[in-house]
Amino acid sequence: MKIQPLADRIMVKVLEAKEVTKGGIVLPDTAQEKPQEAEVIAIGKGKVTSEGKVVAPEVKVGDKVMFGKYSGTEIKIDGKEYLILKEEDILAIVK
Repeated sequence: MKIQPLADRIMVKVLEAKEVTKGGIVLPDTAQEKPQEAEVIAIGKGKVTSEGKVVAPEVKVGDKVMFGKYSGTEIKIDGKEYLILKEEDILAIVK
């Protein structure tokens, strides 16, 4: 199934949380923090301004991004979990 987000929305695949600390301690699922890093899978056409102009998103497909802890809406497509965010929920692009 192919998904095209609308307006300034962005679909991302959340990257897995690290299971081992720097000191080598293995963390169980319940003790892990919710991951805040993801890869951009699809983007909308952009935000429409009050003048009717479309402002293209700053991110592109394939970018790794950081987003707010409780941002977006979780969806499941073909058994895989994704997150749909507004562009303003993205905090940074990971280089």
